[in-house]
Amino acid sequence: MISVTINGERRQFEAPLNCVDLLARLELAGKRVALERNGEIVPRGRHSEERLADGDRLEIVVAVGGG
Repeated sequence: MISVTINGERRQFEAPLNCVDLLARLELAGKRVALERNGEIVPRGRHSEERLADGDRLEIVVAVGGG
């Protein structure tokens, strides 16, 4: 089990995840998001490679369009 903080809220998961898996669990798959892990932006092209670790701090921002 790992524990991470997402936008200031502590969350626990039964197994390590990569960023793609996390976004799917948060129902954000396919949406335009910016993801920051421990103070560094994770480029979209690296989401499948970046594995989350216990204690990571994440900030996720969802882009909202309008006009």
